[in-house]
Amino acid sequence: MTPPSQHAYPAHWEADVVLRDGGTARVRPITTDDAERLVSFYEQVSDESKYYRFFAPYPRLSDKDVYRFTHHDYVDRVGLAVTVGGEFVATVRYDRIDARGMPASAPADEAEVAFLVQDAHQGRGIASALLEHIAAVARERGIRRFAAEVLPANNKMIKVFRDAGFTQKRNFEDGSVRLVLDLEPTAESLAVQRGREQRAEARSVQRLLGPSSVAVVGAGRTAGGVGRAVLRNLLDGGFTGRVYAVNLALPPDLAEIDGVPAVRSLAEIREPVDLAIVAVPAERVPDVVADCGEHGVQGLVVLSAGYAESGPAGRERQRELVRQARSYGMRVIGPNAFGVINTAPAVRLNASLAPEPPERGRIGLFTQSGAIGIALLAGLVRRGAGLSTFISAGNRADVSGNDFLQYWHDDPDTDVVLLYLESIGNPRKFTRLARRTGAIKPVVVAKGARHSGSAPPGHAVPVTRIPDATVSALLSQAGVIRADTVTELVDAGLLLSTQPLPAGPHVAILGNSESLGLLTYDACLTEGLRPLPPLDLTTSARPEDFRSALATALADPGCDAVVVTAIPWVGDNGTTESGDGEVLATALRDAASTSPAKPVAVVHVEIGGLAKALSAATTTAPGRGPDGGPAAVQGVGEPGSAEAPDEPSADDAGGVSGDGAAGRGHPSASADVSEGPAARPVPGGGPAPVHGAAEAPPASAADDAGRGTGPGGATPTPAGPPAATAPARIPAYPAAERAVRALRQAVSYAQWRRQVAEIGKVPEYDDIDESGAAGVIERLLGAAAPDPRGVGLGDDDTRELLGRYGIAVRPTLPAPGADRAVEAAARLGYPVALKTTAPHLRHRADLGGVRLDLADEAQVRTAYRELTDLLGAPAELLPVVQAMAPRGVDTVVRAVIDPAAGAVLSFGLAGVASELLGDLAHRLVPVTDREAAELLRSIRTAPLLFGWRGSAPVDTAALEELLLRVSRLVDDHPEIVSVALEPVVVAARGLSVLGASVRLAPPPSRDDLGPRRLPSY
Repeated sequence: MTPPSQHAYPAHWEADVVLRDGGTARVRPITTDDAERLVSFYEQVSDESKYYRFFAPYPRLSDKDVYRFTHHDYVDRVGLAVTVGGEFVATVRYDRIDARGMPASAPADEAEVAFLVQDAHQGRGIASALLEHIAAVARERGIRRFAAEVLPANNKMIKVFRDAGFTQKRNFEDGSVRLVLDLEPTAESLAVQRGREQRAEARSVQRLLGPSSVAVVGAGRTAGGVGRAVLRNLLDGGFTGRVYAVNLALPPDLAEIDGVPAVRSLAEIREPVDLAIVAVPAERVPDVVADCGEHGVQGLVVLSAGYAESGPAGRERQRELVRQARSYGMRVIGPNAFGVINTAPAVRLNASLAPEPPERGRIGLFTQSGAIGIALLAGLVRRGAGLSTFISAGNRADVSGNDFLQYWHDDPDTDVVLLYLESIGNPRKFTRLARRTGAIKPVVVAKGARHSGSAPPGHAVPVTRIPDATVSALLSQAGVIRADTVTELVDAGLLLSTQPLPAGPHVAILGNSESLGLLTYDACLTEGLRPLPPLDLTTSARPEDFRSALATALADPGCDAVVVTAIPWVGDNGTTESGDGEVLATALRDAASTSPAKPVAVVHVEIGGLAKALSAATTTAPGRGPDGGPAAVQGVGEPGSAEAPDEPSADDAGGVSGDGAAGRGHPSASADVSEGPAARPVPGGGPAPVHGAAEAPPASAADDAGRGTGPGGATPTPAGPPAATAPARIPAYPAAERAVRALRQAVSYAQWRRQVAEIGKVPEYDDIDESGAAGVIERLLGAAAPDPRGVGLGDDDTRELLGRYGIAVRPTLPAPGADRAVEAAARLGYPVALKTTAPHLRHRADLGGVRLDLADEAQVRTAYRELTDLLGAPAELLPVVQAMAPRGVDTVVRAVIDPAAGAVLSFGLAGVASELLGDLAHRLVPVTDREAAELLRSIRTAPLLFGWRGSAPVDTAALEELLLRVSRLVDDHPEIVSVALEPVVVAARGLSVLGASVRLAPPPSRDDLGPRRLPSY
């Protein structure tokens, strides 16, 4: 057995995790310094839990036990602990064993595993989180199976294995049940893991947005200051819970501020406090965090500045803030935050610096900038839009947009998600969550800092190497609606939150201005929509004319959406009248409410009160069913809560040899149903069932997490135009271009929803040799000198590796001289190509480094002489000879691992023109068959593949298969950091890969595929 001193402490195993109840805990390896913590922990475990762990009464640990449980070699014997406040609350360990169950070392690949969870912390999901982490550690150390012995009556331990989603076996031996767990991740284990992650992170956000008590730390005695402003806003907003003012400098005789209890420390409050708003100088924040942690506060909103945005010292202060808060199990919004708002009637929380909170509505808004948050709030309020929740996260050191996507996915009060982001800390996870949420409700993103090349000073995120256009394409793949400006963000949010999704791109235009109608028509064409000829009602049209025309347009089956244009009309006496906007608004809303539900947008010029009247809500519900009953919402739970009721859980039931079971919480129910003849679309979403229709059955926890239904696991509902009443609000825009842009975004999103309803798949190919490729990679990396940049493969190794995945590269033979070129041509067979492979000439046919269709020896010698005379000596040109491929279209296929975005597959036509124009399309790996087909059709030069101007179409099926094989290759083997196939000549039948390069590196950390963990600090 390897002595422990030979193995360094594995710091990369440390992780902060969110537990089922929304609190946090830390997972870390157990060290020799943990003896006292272990003894103290064990003393707090019940006798029943100890019995389950050791199969006998075991009241205390002996010195030998303590030594054994704290001394590990981190290879064959590993122990992990879960800590809260620095103290152990749970442990897990494994010991490698051989086939006889005796202690062993590698290559033995089985280990016994045992858990122990303190009784006071059972039921928090600790065991399931520990199993994920100890399984990942075991796989890293070459262990493939866990074994555990358990008493037959201990169903809870059996459940922890069963619910993990891994393949398991069990049998009864000598009065106990032997469980064997295969640690290879499966689709089910990943789905279960992500389902638990979603419920835990949503719960952690719900605790921040739905507190029953709030303490404002830093509320001063006199009016003014940040703390006092937040306290005033809390009270003015009608917060339904208890409020406390906390300030260390308050005199002892001051008992109240603004009518609420005033204390100097949270220790003076005799009741629980759920949320603390921190508004004190940065240097005082650590004391406040400690005070909150000792009192059991669940979350912090830190408004204080002076952190990472202020420089290196502030960045370290920010790291310490997060570490300290997590050590107490608290999550943090901020620092440098603007605050949070929840408009749910059961909460009415305005813990922000916004003096006038928005009206209640169906939009969830997250921003990373206080200034942008103020602007967005003002813009939405001005245009009559309401919010369900608002979060301005500042430096978002802990809670991020990903957490709120988890929350909003199931939030019944939110129909549309708006995000202003300046950085994306975990793009892979963000894309996955956005795709999953986007399958049931729109996600609109405006991103700042797109071209600066660095993240904002307060944000610690990986730097991406891919251009913004690529990021946009990848977000589109996930169904994210990309807004270029915050104005577009608001425009899109207004339309999506009030209107059903369009069934297609056909747009009717009507109004009382021919010129404004033509501008709208042109804007539609510019945005790729299909406008119908504008209907000019003339300037003498009255509101009843608008009502009639709109009703007719909405009833037209060839119309998918309507844009109404309006200017002041001409009165009976021939004078221009601005008119009463409320009259026109009433006419338009009457027409929309009695017609088939299709999106309507209004473009207006100088009509007083129209926009306000159109945005006035007659109801705060998401819509009404055809019979007047309420349309179903997209989740369950109390107002302001995204948490579905949990089933009684057996997780963390005590100390057992394998621990208590990791039961899944009750999954969130979904009201999405297939569209029927009487269904109607809810704003921004799919159709809702009619009143009295059967509710859709709850999804399983695995489905909720992303298994087998749609992108990210959600079952998408295609949008469609059933006949029913429309929502009461109609969005109004001051310019045609803005209205049409928002409408185009809705059309594109609806099309994506329809596409994801038909689920793509990652095909299996019988000739793929995954294990053989893994062996080649291991051999090549083992033979290479250590280099963080990786190692580029030679031609032979490249062909061998690609060949394992059915990707054949046409061979080339070196030609250091004319005679060798002739020999190579004879060996390969005429006709041949002669080309240079020098880096500065590679793939640059325009520089004259390629000679094609050489039919005999004389042509080869002539071409060789021309190349060397024109471009240089053979030693510099590195010429090669290659057999000619069938004529076709030259393309390029690439895959790279971006440190921020993950594995990205790219496709385009080969050549300088395409490269100059940036005509490449991109998709995240793994790519499905549907995505591969979309990828090659999404470049601007795609018509060349399908018979442009009478040319023969090429074999796109073969090209799609090649894309899928490359995707599988880089997805199966994270050591492959780049692949380039160039050129790939696609002929009428088949294709030929003429050049290929591959680079390998030690496998990177893949944040979204490992066990659950919060970003490290």
